[in-house]
Amino acid sequence: MTRRRVFESTEAQDGYQFDMMKNNVFFRRKVRHYFPKLLWPGRWLYGSLMIVAFLFFLAKFAMLSTFHEFHMSRENDFRTTVEDESKITNNILVEAQEEGSFTQLLPPERFQNPDIWMQPDSAKYHKCVNQSPKEGGIGATNGYILVHANGGLNQMKTGISDMVAVAKILNATLVLPSLDHRSFWTDPSDFKDIFNVENFIEVLKDDINIVRTLPQEVAKVKPYTKAPVSWSKPRYYRGEILNLLKKHKVIKFTHTDSRLTNNGVASSIQKLRCHAMYDALRFTTKIEDLAKKLINRLRNNSNRYIALHLRYEKDMLAFTGCDHNLSEVEAEELRQLRYGVTHWKEKEIDGKERRLQGVCPMTPREVAVLLETIGYPSDTKIYIVAGKIYGQNGIGPLEDKFPNVFSHSNLATDEELEPFKHRQNQLAALDYIVALESDVFVYTYDGNMAKAVQGHRRFQGFLKTINPDKQRFVTLIDKLDKGLISWESFSSKVRVLHEDRIGSPYPRLAGISSRQEESFYANPFPGCICEKSEQ
Repeated sequence: MTRRRVFESTEAQDGYQFDMMKNNVFFRRKVRHYFPKLLWPGRWLYGSLMIVAFLFFLAKFAMLSTFHEFHMSRENDFRTTVEDESKITNNILVEAQEEGSFTQLLPPERFQNPDIWMQPDSAKYHKCVNQSPKEGGIGATNGYILVHANGGLNQMKTGISDMVAVAKILNATLVLPSLDHRSFWTDPSDFKDIFNVENFIEVLKDDINIVRTLPQEVAKVKPYTKAPVSWSKPRYYRGEILNLLKKHKVIKFTHTDSRLTNNGVASSIQKLRCHAMYDALRFTTKIEDLAKKLINRLRNNSNRYIALHLRYEKDMLAFTGCDHNLSEVEAEELRQLRYGVTHWKEKEIDGKERRLQGVCPMTPREVAVLLETIGYPSDTKIYIVAGKIYGQNGIGPLEDKFPNVFSHSNLATDEELEPFKHRQNQLAALDYIVALESDVFVYTYDGNMAKAVQGHRRFQGFLKTINPDKQRFVTLIDKLDKGLISWESFSSKVRVLHEDRIGSPYPRLAGISSRQEESFYANPFPGCICEKSEQ
């Protein structure tokens, strides 16, 4: 519209408004005559409306006041107070308004689903490793065994336990084991730096002979070097190895990992394996004392915590070929590392296929979603049983959902950790104890640490241990991420999947071969755990 037309339109409107004003004046003059007759009904209606409005506002004010009091009450009930930054606590302090002071201490579990902390039913089971008199005793030695324990901490620990059993089978004297210094972590720690030597010798004194070094009469004898066949039956040692021992007097085993089969072993030998693993191979006082401090800091006022074996570390990802959620640069770095380690046999690996098969370590984000789905609240304390988490995002996706994430690195002081510097096996021993004593242990990869800790927790009374169904879980979470399934349906399916994966008692599963069956040290039942009805 042009400016001229706008102006003309405005003038027309002004003329129309002037005519309306004249008509209004005339109308008021006509109405004035009838106004007294109309006034009384209008006043009655107006008064009624005022009364209704007043009652409405009165009711609304009362409701708002009540809601405010309720809201303030709820706010006070759930107020979380951090009194000292040096203390780690999630306790909820409930404030009494009339007294103005904190009067009641309620643990966070008061507001949680108790099932998430409930332990499996194991009332019918107990440890049974005590040897009967006829099974004990030590005869004249057939020779001396030198053992080189290879691998990381838990691989060495289970291997040494097997060598204790082998020494019993051979009626041989065991020389204090030497440890692997050339594994991925290149830890220079010796046996005495990790394990309590005096306890090891004392606990096993009625089962086998143990010496710190070779005695003088055989010190100059050149040991016969051999790597025992993996997963061997006791008859292998009673036959081939015993003949070699009697001939050479001193044998050096270059490898100890998985050198004794899981099943088909005499009950007395199985019990001795557990006796060595859980009673004799105690860690040094230095390690145990710091572990107790870390546990006390986590528990602080009896709080519960999860120990999470998050094996999303550089060496494990390179070994398995798993690179889900990593960048191309990170995936290439892992590939180069895999090709650089000569004793890792597999080089070309399809990481995506491995993940769908459920054999990859879970990512920090996958673990966070799993714990959230099971029902653990965001203030749950989580202790990471692992080294540095690999990838540019690191532990971040887990901390986004569960901010109370701890490890020995941030739970201990620099001074406390100084003696453990560059001693990865000693730090692993520290983590082992914290994991063993946790309220719930969750492992995301079935490696040596996971096997050792879950087996020990079974031995201690089937303490709750969550074993994620990774194959089904990754399929579900991929569907969730693609929008093919709702959160409600996803969470319901995940909870059902893990209802019975909490470490409940069941007999160790046999397989077609020793390599494919369940590890003895992951489940020492039967062997070291008996039903109470058994004699």
